Amino acid sequence: MGAKSYVEGYQFSNADSEYFAQFQGCPDATKYPHAYRWYIHIAAIQGIRRLSITPPVVSAAPVAKEAPAKAEKKKKAEEEDNEMDVFGDDDEEGGSGEPKESRKDMLARLKREAEERTAKKEAKQRTLVAIEIKPWGMEQDLMVLWKKITQTVTQEGLKWGEGCNLADVAFGIKKIQTTFTMGVNNSSDDVVEAIQAMEDEVQSVEVTSMNVL
Repeated sequence: MGAKSYVEGYQFSNADSEYFAQFQGCPDATKYPHAYRWYIHIAAIQGIRRLSITPPVVSAAPVAKEAPAKAEKKKKAEEEDNEMDVFGDDDEEGGSGEPKESRKDMLARLKREAEERTAKKEAKQRTLVAIEIKPWGMEQDLMVLWKKITQTVTQEGLKWGEGCNLADVAFGIKKIQTTFTMGVNNSSDDVVEAIQAMEDEVQSVEVTSMNVL
């Protein structure tokens, strides 16, 4: 396994489960320390509390015949010795000489890593906002007003659309339809309030849609 903690990538996957199922027992910690650490770690993730350790191969040699009761007792003791609790004391050390990660620490680490991935994803998230801006009268030059708004209302992370649309309202009055994109640290309410602050030129502002990109 080398220095990798998982078969593929940097987190548990189906590849680990499939590869784990091919083992008949826990690898020898002395001969295969990396495989041993991986095997114990995957067993912990899958909730396997006791593992069978493959006994070492020894050369055949004639032994004295034991009484059935004594032989059965010895066999049971050997089977118990060949089992280990993968959720044992946190202070035990693995085959590599490094302290084993407890189940509590492992779950805390996985939760922390998931939260970090979510935070990074949210930091890159962008939202497209569509708004309608109604002026006070039909004499206003709405293109001049739109340019003034996009040049005046600015924030870090806020980007206005490249153009706008002039739609009929009533009695020859038109309204500005435009869009802007913003990041997670921006607020559409702040943008709307900044536009409405131009009270001599703007009658009202309405958010018509918001879509996460």
